[in-house]
Amino acid sequence: MVELAIKTSQLTKRFGDQAAVDGIDLSVPKGSVFGFLGPNGSGKTTTIRMLLGLAEATEGTIELLGEEVPKRIEQILPKVGALVEGPAFYPFMSGRNNLLRIDAADRFADQKTTEARVESALNRVGLANAAKKKVHAYSLGMKQRLGLANALLKPRELLILDEPTNGLDPQGTREVRNLIRSLADEGITVFVSSHLLSEIEMLCSHVAVMSAGKIVAQGKIEDLRNEEPTRLILATDEADAAIDVLKSEGLGKSRIRGLQIITEVENDFDVAKLAAVLVSKNIPIREIRLEKPSLEEKFVKLTGEGFEVVR
Repeated sequence: MVELAIKTSQLTKRFGDQAAVDGIDLSVPKGSVFGFLGPNGSGKTTTIRMLLGLAEATEGTIELLGEEVPKRIEQILPKVGALVEGPAFYPFMSGRNNLLRIDAADRFADQKTTEARVESALNRVGLANAAKKKVHAYSLGMKQRLGLANALLKPRELLILDEPTNGLDPQGTREVRNLIRSLADEGITVFVSSHLLSEIEMLCSHVAVMSAGKIVAQGKIEDLRNEEPTRLILATDEADAAIDVLKSEGLGKSRIRGLQIITEVENDFDVAKLAAVLVSKNIPIREIRLEKPSLEEKFVKLTGEGFEVVR
């Protein structure tokens, strides 16, 4: 049985008659990089606030690292780092002094190691050179990095990150992505909320998809991909003749897209055999290949909404 870092059962949050989060069951395996994906307004941040005890659930239960939230929140939080809704810091203090102040307010932190831990956290997020700069002069991306440094001030078993690449340029995004991978390699469970499908696809081993307060898909990314049928893409100048061959080979209904013929096939479909049949009948082939639907197609099909994709 898979050990879970986060588990919720029928977790619900209502604001009046509106259910912002509607009976969700999250299962986040320990050691995974788990993507929490959904369009803006789908309920992701409200869910995260409940996980961290920042908002009270209307119904349902939450467990973090095997402990009940909010009942055992004081015992759990020292093991959990978080970046939620954009970091807030004292603007006229330096980044380094902000972290020192935050650490000093943490009654669970070892004050003998504060200096070393702050320097280590700043280095890990690439802010060592800007450590003495006042935060009001930081860009949005630098503030995001400082928020990540805050989450990394102590050893953690679980990191919960809400839009961690918000405001970062492409290089900064790659650096945060590499940082998250390195944390996962250390055995830390990383829960990443985002509306950027490409980031989730590149980073995560597992994913849950939110839409209008509900989870509409959850599991390993590869398993979600495999739920959708494989497509045969065949491009030829003789579409009618090629379609007759496809029918004779037992393939179902095809559709035409320009010079391409597209039809659903089994995952283990023998493309080489079909190509040989087409060649034997003197049907020219411009292109022939198998294609799995993208995660973008899968999620749009599930939610009826688009996701922002960075190409």
